[in-house]
Amino acid sequence: MNRAKTCLVLAAVAVLAGSEAMPQIPAAPVDFAATIERAKENVQPAVLYVQCIAESTKSGKLSADTVSGSAFVISPDGEFITNWHVVDKAKSVRCMLSDGRNFEAEVLGSDKSMDIALCKLKLKEGETVPFAEFGDSTKLTEGSFVIALGAPWGLNRSLTFGTVSCARRYLDGHSEYVLWIQTDASIGPGNSGGPLVNTQGEVVGINALGTFIGVADFGFAIPAESAKVIIKQLREHGRVNWSWSGLLLQPLRDFQRDMYFDATNGVIVSGTAPDSPARAAGFLPSDRIERVNGTPVNVVTDEYLPDVRMMFGLLPETEEIVCDVVRGGDLLKIVIKPDAKGAVEGKERDFPRWDFSAKEINQFETPDLYFRRNKGVYVFACKDSGNAQRVLAPNDIIVAVNGQPIETLADLGEAHKKAVDNVGRNHKAMFNLIRNGRNFRAVLDFLKENK
Repeated sequence: MNRAKTCLVLAAVAVLAGSEAMPQIPAAPVDFAATIERAKENVQPAVLYVQCIAESTKSGKLSADTVSGSAFVISPDGEFITNWHVVDKAKSVRCMLSDGRNFEAEVLGSDKSMDIALCKLKLKEGETVPFAEFGDSTKLTEGSFVIALGAPWGLNRSLTFGTVSCARRYLDGHSEYVLWIQTDASIGPGNSGGPLVNTQGEVVGINALGTFIGVADFGFAIPAESAKVIIKQLREHGRVNWSWSGLLLQPLRDFQRDMYFDATNGVIVSGTAPDSPARAAGFLPSDRIERVNGTPVNVVTDEYLPDVRMMFGLLPETEEIVCDVVRGGDLLKIVIKPDAKGAVEGKERDFPRWDFSAKEINQFETPDLYFRRNKGVYVFACKDSGNAQRVLAPNDIIVAVNGQPIETLADLGEAHKKAVDNVGRNHKAMFNLIRNGRNFRAVLDFLKENK
């Protein structure tokens, strides 16, 4: 063996021998303080403390409540993102940057289903503000370090640091379209709408939910990749054009219901909503949808449900959906013509002198009432010590007042005006109601004026 070959053999032996033959140079330690500082510098100047004056009838009368939360600017001209529940029913929106500048703002569009709102600061001509940029939330994994910025408890310029506890958390009952980022970075009341930031100083989530159970302290954020889709629609239309098919879906491996289907792909139809396009199209429980408009769908566990629901929801309501379905071993094609989803919350108003507020029945917000009556209004709240409190109860469906049929808030408003205008001659009103599924009659005496 010549000298060159000997050197090659020795080099190969050294590589195979690993650290004993070739000691590894240790990686430089991560300076977390410097990492946090860099990430903070990129985003904190764009974080807003938000304060709103919002109208509400949840006390049985029209009142103005102060609501505070957080937000972050996404463009130099003042567009910013917050949660829908921060600016819901807001009559005024005021914001303050971390540098102390304050602005009035307007809501450009909002969506309750995803709990996202797009707003804009009212800047002076030529004025600009710092802004943050979105990162890719799909790159987050369990253990990724993140920073939550905002104004918890109304305390501006607050920062907490932690890790991603679960990068794909399914929360049944908290938005059908969101697969949450769970983090142990503290998210408290007032953090809502603030940014969740990665160590590169990019926004990877919108803080929305906080949970405090004993010593547990964790929160949930809407992933940036999902939020970007919604923000685009809010910017273009002022709302999200959700379509509705009425399909109720479940995974192939449904641990919560202890149901497991003998298949490796697709999503199971657990049922269909009454009077829905899916029911009209002929879907049956246990149908397995394999493809939607040619695109394969695969929901093995419940954490894949939000993506498929969002895919269905964002399909245009003007177009037919072709589904490849397996039913009892047979292959079928079922066509759905979805409807526009429309409002997911009913309008509300108060009725002074009667001392209660009423709200429209909505199939998404109040499905139990919608099952009883698919068009109408119900008692939303009764004023404390008011005239209605003695005879009416929340969730009473109002069928008629003094013989006048009630289907809308306008109908109830007309009946209220007639009654109050005639209070000198008759201070009682007969209400026909549906309470807990049973017909019920009540006489409301409104002689007393409770100011």
